[in-house]
Amino acid sequence: MSDLTVKQSFSLTPSSLSEAMQFAEILAKSTIVPKEFLGNPGNILVAIQWGLELGLQPLQAMQNIAVINGRPALWGDAVIALVRGSPLCEYVYEDDDGHTATCRVKRRGENEQVRIYTMDDAKTAGLVGKAGPWTQHPKRMRQMRARAFALRDVFPDVLRGMPVAEELQDMPKERENGQPLASVAKIAAPVELEAYPDEKLAENLPKWRKAIEDGKSSPEHLIATVSSKYTLTAEQIDAINQLKPLEGEAA
Repeated sequence: MSDLTVKQSFSLTPSSLSEAMQFAEILAKSTIVPKEFLGNPGNILVAIQWGLELGLQPLQAMQNIAVINGRPALWGDAVIALVRGSPLCEYVYEDDDGHTATCRVKRRGENEQVRIYTMDDAKTAGLVGKAGPWTQHPKRMRQMRARAFALRDVFPDVLRGMPVAEELQDMPKERENGQPLASVAKIAAPVELEAYPDEKLAENLPKWRKAIEDGKSSPEHLIATVSSKYTLTAEQIDAINQLKPLEGEAA
């Protein structure tokens, strides 16, 4: 094998849970990852898994997935990149006349869809004059809102239901006991999730095996889905990973 072939086949994409955990630990200590991920391998692991679901390589996921109020979200430029890179997308056109941002999109086999966002909309939402990007870059923020509405409405399957970071940042902060939570720019403290019951795992394993064999799911997708609501043990994760068809076995 030539050196060129070796270089082209090199990838940092983890192939197992242990590799992913080790990779996350390394990245958490790096100084070139977004500051929100520094010292937080758990959030890195979640971001990598979400990235794989969306077709992003690990380092792309680290740069394009933000954690806002404890929720993973995609930055607007990654949203349009994923949609334009999909064979389902025929075109995406954006325009702004200084007052109204327009996003025209067309999904193959469907009619064109148009979404707009005006300064009147921003005023109604309490965004006009708000300190930060809406004061410094109102045109860009209008563009992000129109884009988010259009692409989330027309391509929810491509985006896997991920919210758009710029839109999520503008949402009113939740309050707890009458006190505002920390700024949305910061990662919320991790919530302790309930342990996943072994009996529930035993009940679901046969169903999940069938779904994987039929090509309707994968161990990685199942682990990410369950982990969003429960805490899985290493043994439970191994049990789910063992559902993957053996090499040579029909998927």
